[in-house]
Amino acid sequence: MRKLPFPLLLGGVISAFFLSLAFLSLFWTPYDVTELVISRRFQPSGSSFWLGTDQMGRDMLSMLMAGARVSLSVALVAVGIGMIVGVPLGLAAAASRGSLLDEFIMRGNDLIFAFPSLVIAILITAVFGPSAFNAILAIGIFNIPVFARVARGGALSLWTLDYILAARVAGKGPARISAEHILPNIANLLIVQATIQFSLGILAEAALSYVGLSVQPPNPSWGRMLADAQTLIYTHPMLAVLPGMAIVMMVLGLNLLGDGLRDMLDPRLRRARM
Repeated sequence: MRKLPFPLLLGGVISAFFLSLAFLSLFWTPYDVTELVISRRFQPSGSSFWLGTDQMGRDMLSMLMAGARVSLSVALVAVGIGMIVGVPLGLAAAASRGSLLDEFIMRGNDLIFAFPSLVIAILITAVFGPSAFNAILAIGIFNIPVFARVARGGALSLWTLDYILAARVAGKGPARISAEHILPNIANLLIVQATIQFSLGILAEAALSYVGLSVQPPNPSWGRMLADAQTLIYTHPMLAVLPGMAIVMMVLGLNLLGDGLRDMLDPRLRRARM
């Protein structure tokens, strides 16, 4: 039985911990995160409040749990948008390499890459207003060219192989070949890229929340918690340290998970270890 890579195990444990917190917050948190009780503001860690309370009297543990749900859900949906739209575009570009369609898709990707997700979010919120949906839309749009490039690059290396030529001789069209033969063989590349984009999506959501372009109060998010704590960093540093460490650990876990999946799924790396 082949031993799993250590980064995969460690990243899986860290990611599973935060995913469990996010899932649990759907049904239960120690305190209501929307309840403001000024009389219990800045309570220290103890039996009643394990991680203390913030400047509004909200329980920090409950805020972190609810913030994990928001940050992970925004990043997950945004990555899903990137994959659903970007992968078919990349496969279509590879199937029509050198054609006008290929050129149109790749130049469109270059155009999107010219605008970071924060700039896209500013443009969207200037028209529709700040919200979690608009943050998802901005991050998702930025993910589309990433998955399109990965899918196209992986597919191009397969289109010249013998079994693809045999499928073409058998009368299969480009769309069928892409779905039945190309996509299953580049799935490992897409899975690894998805974990990387997931971690980047969490960072992007935190950045958008920090500047007020994502989730709006009273709903908590890790980026919003950092923004609220920035004026209290010298008097109550834990208000900034806790959400900051949550972001760092979640991104670290996903990056380790992505590295571990790459080591396990990439046949060239498997042969190098043998």
